[in-house]
Amino acid sequence: MGITPQHNMWQCGPIALRHALLTLGVYADEREIAAVAGTTRLGTDEKQMARAARAYDCDLGFERFHRPAEALRALAAHLRRGTPVLLPVHHWAHWVVAVKVERGRFILMDSEQEAVLTILDARQLQRRWVYRDRSPARAARPTLYDLHPLVPRFRATIRTKFSMARARFLRRPENRALSELWDEYAADLSHLCRPRTPWSENVMTMGEFLRRHEALIVDEVTYWHGVVEKRKVVRVLRNMHFVADTLGMVIHRESENRAIAGISAILALWAASHEGVLPVYASSERGLSPGLQRRHRLARLGRRRR
Repeated sequence: MGITPQHNMWQCGPIALRHALLTLGVYADEREIAAVAGTTRLGTDEKQMARAARAYDCDLGFERFHRPAEALRALAAHLRRGTPVLLPVHHWAHWVVAVKVERGRFILMDSEQEAVLTILDARQLQRRWVYRDRSPARAARPTLYDLHPLVPRFRATIRTKFSMARARFLRRPENRALSELWDEYAADLSHLCRPRTPWSENVMTMGEFLRRHEALIVDEVTYWHGVVEKRKVVRVLRNMHFVADTLGMVIHRESENRAIAGISAILALWAASHEGVLPVYASSERGLSPGLQRRHRLARLGRRRR
């Protein structure tokens, strides 16, 4: 799951819908979406997409324009209201979802692209979006621009607020893993943070929280585990910070201690899963591989030096 490219030629519809749902705080599996929609090797048409959207308590609208300026204005209006819009592109052969407009440029989530998040100006989008109908009945108005806004029937309390800067950040090769694990980060943070609302009081951003407690958390996690590099722990915290800010999530001050404990526990589990678990309170190293025995001795030596 997460923000990922498609793995075959016919899954673009379910993945585009999954990406659109992600912006509304709904985390779905494209395989389940494909099953509900009835996706085949021929792809997914707009009726199937609408059926799948209803399964997630959303309505998939439909608007058609013949002039690019009108289509772009309508698309921008939906995006400014926070509504993701599915677009059929490449002569209706592929689905993408538009999620943001900023200074005349559009952020799309395109599963054909390795980085997924794509930034296009109006002309670039128009060239990909236009459908040219060659039938005699359309001779007077041959160009079509179809858009399908995804409107939730529920109040979306968590919205993924992309920007040009955030899209460029996630497009970097070194940040692809964060994109792929987006759902996991969001799920973990949802247990510790809450969406910011106009009525939020006595709260702090993840940035403020980390300014207060990052050094403590990093020191404790790296000390007790023994051989985890601090820079790796800091990288995970930076990822949490980025996701929390993109989702507009904050920590209530009365939950500050709980957040310290929760994030420390997550990092300890991360460290154990990535670096391997050494014996705890074990009197013997018998049964360990030579590599683990060496790491165990280094960890104990490091703790003594502190």
